[in-house]
Formats: sequence, structure tokens, C-alpha cells
Amino acid sequence: MFTSVYKTTKPFLLFTIGIIALLSFARSGLALWQLDRFDSIHDISNFFINGLRIDLSTIGYLSAIPALFHPWLIASRLKTLWRSCLTLWFYIMTMLVIFLELTTPAFINEYGFRPNRIFIEYLAYPDEITKMLVNGHLLTLFIVLSLLILPSKIIWNYINKRVSTQVQLTAKSAVISFVTLVVVLFLFARGNLGHRPINPSLVYFSTDPLINSLTLNSTYSVAYALKQFGNEINAARLYGTMSNDQVIHVVRQETQLPLNTFKNDNLPTLTKRSPSYQGKPKNLVIILEESLGAQYVSSLGGISLTPEMDKLHNEGWAFQRLYATGTRSVRGIEAVITGFTPTPSRAVVKLDKSQKHFFTIASLLKSKGYQTQFIYGGESHFDNMKSFFLGNGFTDIVDFDDIDTPKFIASWGASDEDLFNQADKELSELYNHNQPFFSFIFTSSNHDPFEIPKGVITPIKYTDKQLQKYDKKELLRHKAIQYADYALGNFIAKAKTQPYWKNTIFLVVADHDARAMGSDLVPINNFHIPGVILNSGLTAKLDNRLVSQIDLAPTLLSLIGIENYSPMLGHDLTNPKFSGRAMMQYAENFAYMTDHDVTILQPQKAALNFNYKTENNQLTPKQANQKLSDIALAHVLWGSLAYKNGWYSVPPIKVN
Repeated sequence: MFTSVYKTTKPFLLFTIGIIALLSFARSGLALWQLDRFDSIHDISNFFINGLRIDLSTIGYLSAIPALFHPWLIASRLKTLWRSCLTLWFYIMTMLVIFLELTTPAFINEYGFRPNRIFIEYLAYPDEITKMLVNGHLLTLFIVLSLLILPSKIIWNYINKRVSTQVQLTAKSAVISFVTLVVVLFLFARGNLGHRPINPSLVYFSTDPLINSLTLNSTYSVAYALKQFGNEINAARLYGTMSNDQVIHVVRQETQLPLNTFKNDNLPTLTKRSPSYQGKPKNLVIILEESLGAQYVSSLGGISLTPEMDKLHNEGWAFQRLYATGTRSVRGIEAVITGFTPTPSRAVVKLDKSQKHFFTIASLLKSKGYQTQFIYGGESHFDNMKSFFLGNGFTDIVDFDDIDTPKFIASWGASDEDLFNQADKELSELYNHNQPFFSFIFTSSNHDPFEIPKGVITPIKYTDKQLQKYDKKELLRHKAIQYADYALGNFIAKAKTQPYWKNTIFLVVADHDARAMGSDLVPINNFHIPGVILNSGLTAKLDNRLVSQIDLAPTLLSLIGIENYSPMLGHDLTNPKFSGRAMMQYAENFAYMTDHDVTILQPQKAALNFNYKTENNQLTPKQANQKLSDIALAHVLWGSLAYKNGWYSVPPIKVN
């Protein structure tokens, strides 16, 4: 009987050994690659022990379905068909594991983590991703496919041979085999005998987010992210609870507005905001620059790639300490257009309950008689932008199909020059309608694979030391940034000569930095972005206050002269007393920054407090500060509560 039970369960045992070998080999390679990020031998041992726990859990899930049927079918008349099905199942699962591990290094280079939610989101746009891979990552694509295809026949033959073992099974042996497989695989999948089954936070041990991510395997990482799509992450499950009343009280208090101005129980943060400008309402244009971090802007301490942006910093109201809320374009759109605080869930641009009646400055301005427009050089359906915009106040979408005779087409659509040429036409037409207008322009040339027209810009000359610092891809990014800056400068220069310039406020701001990477739980310096308001009627100035992306929307409404009721938490920066905090979401870590203090929240862990020095971008641990930790928790909980309860809905036009 023992022999028959062993032979029955042997395919699962060999599959387990094979997958552990594959994942251990991949994890070892990744550890060697990032060896300098491990602090001690103890960290390395934790890395492999916790990694094994995750690998066993992965195997438990991958084997669960066939395990339920195997003992009964292997001894039945369907045994031949079942062996073929089991072979195919193990083969597909093995190739999936190999594929995801092969894609991991390239994904880490771009995003600083194993494949995760971003990986899944991109799968929804095969045309754009295929173009990007073919035009910018052909060698990587070739290597991954080669390493996947070359051993495929060997793997198939190996699995087929092991599964084809003949088994003589009695009813008793079948029962024992079934119970053995179910119990063992259940324990593998659960990964823990405690109250809570294994999850990423239970195996995270480092303050370096990449090391924590590498502790997982990419199959588990992607599957866990996929699970979150069906059940959007509730911040309270990650960071802890606080009463709704306390959350509301704290976020109201931190707006720095009088608490007696919040009078609507159904929309707890709804309040009246009076503009600083009291004349005839002005037009508004927001230019969202793709992936332009402060590290590339010399006037913000970065390298000299953006002379036009530097020039604008001297002409307008420039924010020296402006921080993005996230690392994706949709997060930047969320902050700038809606003023919504970041959450560990997807940005509201993509969530179901925010596709209609969600507050945006477009819906507000539309109710004030404004024409509202979105202009983009690519396909506006990407990242669900078109659906979100049309459902929330934008009346006109201009994208790739609407751009007149583009001169250069890249993987992500028309070039920034073509985009801005079309924008100039659109703004002139809007102006001629004698109605106030709001236009939101989103660039794309500074996006991987960094395709730009030839002969337009002259690449900067690098020292030998710089050439050692930057890889080939980063040098391509630099050229794309130079080009994006060139196109922006040309557009602003032309706009200044057009009739629409006179009564129009312009905001030029990045959606996020190019890459957010580093050994800190939240790499604060990679959230630092440029932002400048032009033609505001105010004296040109460099504003050194700490500012968040969510402060821009209320500030712009104040500058264009719109009295409004809104649920936004951002500060109107025309008031010199306001400012002083920023919020950042980095995967599942949340940072709340006040001047030089940073509170970081991690899943199922106590809040950590740090001192942040901008001179060297260094986070230094400090004594716990319960007040700041509570403020941080209230703000990260607020977003989940507001979304769930409809607290960020479009308010009535008239509010008592």
C-alpha cells in the first residue's frame, strides 16, 4: 500500500522539488545581483527561509486543482486521458513560473519591484505594450522568449515521463493518497499554523522594499496582485483602524480651514472655498509632463536636461519642494484633476465606483459654464482615462485620431511637438467660442521606449564619470527629456503670442518621477517633481514651502477666480500660511511628510518615524511620534472611506 501511495503522489512530489529548484535558483541569482542591499548574513538567511515559505505556498495553490482529482482518476478507465491532462497542467504551470521569473530583472530595473499590479494592468493594453517591447526592449524580449522556448521540449518530456508511471491503486490507497495530497498542499498553501494564512507582510523583514519584494516569487506576487483587483485594498486592513469620526476630524483639521465651515454630514470634507482672485473667471490649462522628476531639472538640483523648464521657473510661480502622490500617471492624474489623496488601491481613474459623479475640477468648472477638454497624443482609452474623464466632467476628448497630420509617431502616439501643435489649435478654437475653458494636456514622448524625432535636439556631453553612472537606457531617457522640454518650451513661447494667453492660467507639472527606486521604505527623493504656474498675475517667485500634488487643484481654482464647494483636502497655496505636508503611496507603503519629518506606514506593522534631510535625501529613524502617526493613518484611511461611502461625490451646485 505504501508503494502505491508513493507512486500516486510522486508526480506532485517531483513537481514540488522542480519548482523549488527553479525558484531557488532564480532567487539566488537575484540575491547575487542585489547583494550590496543585504545588511547581514542574518538578512540573507531570512531572505531564503521566508522565500521557501512563499514558494511552498505557491506550489500548494498551483497543485490544488489536479490534486483533488488525481487519486480517483489515475486508477479509473480515464487514467490515460488524465495522465495527459496532468502532464499538460504541470507543464503550463512550470512554464508560467519560468516566464515570470525571466521577466523579473527587466521589471525590477523599471519599477523597483517584482512583477505586481502594474504588470497586470499593462496586460490590458496589448497593442501599446507590444509596440513598446518591440521598439525599446527587443533584446530583452528575444532573451526571455529564447530562454523560455529552448528548454520547453526537455521540460515536457521530463514531466511526461514522471507522470506516466503505472499505478495499481486500491480504494483504501486512493483515500490515503487523496488525504495526503489535500493535507500537505493545504499546509503548503496556508504557509502558517497561526490565525492568519501567509501573505507578503508576514515574510517581509527588511526596510528595503526591493529585498522584501524579492523574498516573494513572481508567480505569487502577480497572483496576489490579481487577487486585489477583485477586492480593492481596504487601507484599514493594511495599516490599522481608527474611528470614522476621528478620521474625519483629523483630515478636516489638517486642511487648515475653520472646522465650522464643514457642515455637510453626507460629504464630510465638503466646504466652501473663496478664491484669492476676484475678477472675471479666467481660463485654465494644465500640462501634465510624463515622468519628469526633479532629478532631471537643474533648477531643482538635478542634472541640466531641461533649460526650458528652468526658464519657466524664473518666469512663474515655481514650487521648489513639490511632491507627487505616486509613481504612475493615473496617480498623478488623480491628484491634479481630483485632489484625491493616494490609497493602496488603484487610482480612482480605474475604479468602478468613481466612473461617474466623482469630484473633479472638470465637473466643477463644467457646472460653472466652462468648456472642458482633454488632449493626449496617444490612445485615450489607455489606463481608462477616456471613460473616467467623460464620466466626470470632460466634454471633449482629443487624442491620436484627432491630431492633424502628425510628423512623428512613436509607440505611445504622436510626438510632443505634434501634441502641442494640436493643443494650440484647440485652445485657439476654445477661445473663439467666448466661453471660459479648461484644457488638460498630457504628454507622452518621455516614456519608454523613448522614441523622439531625429535631429531635433543635441544630446548633452557627458563626462567619463557620468557615462559610467548612466546605462544605455538612462541615456535614451535623457534625450527624451531634452526633447520633451524642447517641445514644451516651443509651445509656451507660441502660446504667449496667442489671444488665449492673456486670460489663461497655465500649470506645468510632472505626473511622477521616471523611476522610484532605492533602499528606503519610501524613496522620498523620487517623488520630488517640478511644478510651475504661469501667467497667474503674481510676481515670479520660487516657493520653498513643502507642497503636495493635491494642493494644486484648489490653488488653481483660487487663481482663476472660482468660488466653489468641494470635498478636496488640498491647501490653497495663495494663502501664505498654508502648506507643510505631502503624501506618497509607494506600492503598499504610505508616507506622510511634514517639513523634515516623515511617517511611514507598512502593512500590519507599527508606524515608523524618520527625519528627512533634503541635502542628502536621507531618512534617519527617530523616536516614535504618535501624533504624526495618527495623522498619517487618518489620511490613508480617508481615501478608502471616501471612495467606499461616496464622500467624494460631485456636490450639489447650491449648498446651505
